[in-house]
Amino acid sequence: MAEFLPVTRKETEERGWDAPDFVYVSGDAYVDHPSFGPALICRVLEDAGYRVAMLAQPDFRSCDDFRRFGKPKLGFLVSAGNIDSMVAHYTVSKKKRNFDYYSPGGKPGLRPDRAVIVYCNRIREAYGDIPIIIDGLEASLRRFAHYDYWEDRIRRSVLVDSRADLLTYGMGENILLRLAQLLSRGIPVRKIRDVRGTVYLAPADQKVHYEVAAEFDFNKLKCDKAEYARAFGIQYKNQDAVNGRAIIEWYDGKKLVQNPPMPPLEREELDRVYALPFARTYHPSYEKDGGIPGIEEVRFSITHNRGCFGGCNFCALAFHQGRSVRSRSIESVVREAEKIAALPGFKGYIHDVGGPTANFRYPSCQKQLTDGVCASRKCLAPKPCKNLAVDHSEYAELLRRIQAVKGVKKVFIRSGIRFDYLMYDPDRSFFEKLVRDHVSGQLKVAPEHISPSVLRHMGKPDVEVYNAFRDEFFRITAACGLEQYLVPYLMSSHPGSTLKDALDLALYLKKTGLNPEQVQDFYPTPGTASTVMYYTGIDPLTGKKVFTETDYHQKQLQRALLQFSRPQMAPLVREALCRLGREDLIGNGKQCLVRPARNGAPDRGRYGKQNKPHTGGKNVRKSSRKRKVK
Repeated sequence: MAEFLPVTRKETEERGWDAPDFVYVSGDAYVDHPSFGPALICRVLEDAGYRVAMLAQPDFRSCDDFRRFGKPKLGFLVSAGNIDSMVAHYTVSKKKRNFDYYSPGGKPGLRPDRAVIVYCNRIREAYGDIPIIIDGLEASLRRFAHYDYWEDRIRRSVLVDSRADLLTYGMGENILLRLAQLLSRGIPVRKIRDVRGTVYLAPADQKVHYEVAAEFDFNKLKCDKAEYARAFGIQYKNQDAVNGRAIIEWYDGKKLVQNPPMPPLEREELDRVYALPFARTYHPSYEKDGGIPGIEEVRFSITHNRGCFGGCNFCALAFHQGRSVRSRSIESVVREAEKIAALPGFKGYIHDVGGPTANFRYPSCQKQLTDGVCASRKCLAPKPCKNLAVDHSEYAELLRRIQAVKGVKKVFIRSGIRFDYLMYDPDRSFFEKLVRDHVSGQLKVAPEHISPSVLRHMGKPDVEVYNAFRDEFFRITAACGLEQYLVPYLMSSHPGSTLKDALDLALYLKKTGLNPEQVQDFYPTPGTASTVMYYTGIDPLTGKKVFTETDYHQKQLQRALLQFSRPQMAPLVREALCRLGREDLIGNGKQCLVRPARNGAPDRGRYGKQNKPHTGGKNVRKSSRKRKVK
């Protein structure tokens, strides 16, 4: 097993270090696995010759724990962890979660709210003017002025609030390598202004090294929704390494500058990163607490690609990893499969070979390599671009090669197949292989909704594409003599969705025999176009107005309709149907969605005990029960 990075002062001394070059502060427990961003960054820096110590989930109530390793030579790297700390702590109904997948034993509360800001402030207390670089998802998606769902207001860039020196966004390996090189040469952090993939705060008269796409003032963004939507639209269109330009935000006389994105890692670079000596598990100090739950989903899984040209508006991938896909070589992935097959506890099953979207291997068209992604259109929705290159042959070969690894019995795909891309492939051989060899009883897909208007605002294809996929899936399943299931992800209350749209989806579910438990209320998180729609009522990519449901009770009515068969939803379903004038769907007939209230008694009012809305907390965790689709 690979040696873990030092987590105590004693361990650095045993290595003969007088001080580490960097201390990496993470809001997650220390898991040395390539699915965890902090592990990737630290191993890349270590491979380049830098001494890196890991400070995972430090005690944030004082600055004492931040002095654990002494003063690092080059600075602190700070991340909230694999996900935004507010999303880690709160449900969509803003209730505290009682379980944390990235903490020992699932214990909540081991990282603070707004972890990046708190950690940076503690470091300043401990060491004053020392270089601090913030990275990870929380920093990346909050790099500009952003709508904060939990406070229901526009917050400043996290770089401003944290008082860090630099922010890195996107996939950070090459960005942080370049910053480490400059810092090790003695260049002051406040003079590093030309590295792609970074954001910095500068005096008004300081030169910007790149062409500027637009400038915005925070004082206007925080009170002008139309201006905020326009700003996000320009930011979104400049997240491509080929054609992206710099963007400026003004904060009381100082300018926050986002440099253009760093180019994505190419195949050879990705191969090198994933070949680094990861321990592939959590630090042994967590064993006494029951380990880290987050490792279980990825322990025997492989990431083969990065980026996503799917373009879903509710997903932050476009704003973080980007829309230009890159992938590892088949040889690199096979070598990782061989390592997994040799791990203790491996029973012959590779749980996933995927990534942001499992069946993407290359950019969506050759044009992207020279001209970048199209700023004003999507590759797949509402209709596929005429330049879209659809080819599953290499992915199929990759899966065949993994299946041939000694000790591997079965290879599954669980991270998400983009079903529209699959349907656009005239060659059905991969579809047949997928159904025959790589479905572990059920296949998760994401139609999300059926309303044309809602799907358009989501950036998803028409439901007819999903219907064709569903029919083909079950045709092939039957031809193979298998009993398999589809588990469709559905979303309620997305911008553009009315109560009538939710009813249309409910009727579709009844007609097709679906009884979903996995329904997600739309969660407005930083860095997505859908979140901007939710806050402003404007589609930032088109400038058009969008209906958005923000009332809590109305959102619960939409969710209830999608889960009309659950007894606890019955009062809400009846209320929704009455509001829509569809009392004909209340009754005992086959066409009805819900039975009448018991003994004909009326449902209690909005705040009655019977009418208590489902909060979206513990009871909506992913279920392992199979849902059969007829």
